[in-house]
Amino acid sequence: MSKFSELINSDQPVLVDFFAEWCGPCKTMVPILKEVASQVEGKARIIKVDIDKNPAAASAYGVRSVPTLILFKMGKIMWQQPGVTDAFKLVGIISQYE
Repeated sequence: MSKFSELINSDQPVLVDFFAEWCGPCKTMVPILKEVASQVEGKARIIKVDIDKNPAAASAYGVRSVPTLILFKMGKIMWQQPGVTDAFKLVGIISQYE
């Protein structure tokens, strides 16, 4: 989990998508997150964490359902939401913390 800690401690916003391969709504988020990534390129990072392969990270942040999105900046949680969220909202939230 040290690489994960390194990433979320960035001074740039980092949106973490906690997901699972078997999760239908998580698959819905894939094109949404690609759109967000293209709009925030160079200003924020988006990383995906598979909860089945990284249960410690999911547990550490109280992830109880997937998808769960958490926005970090300098290691602190700035925003968190379970479920599917649209690209427009995500870009707006990320831009508040650039």
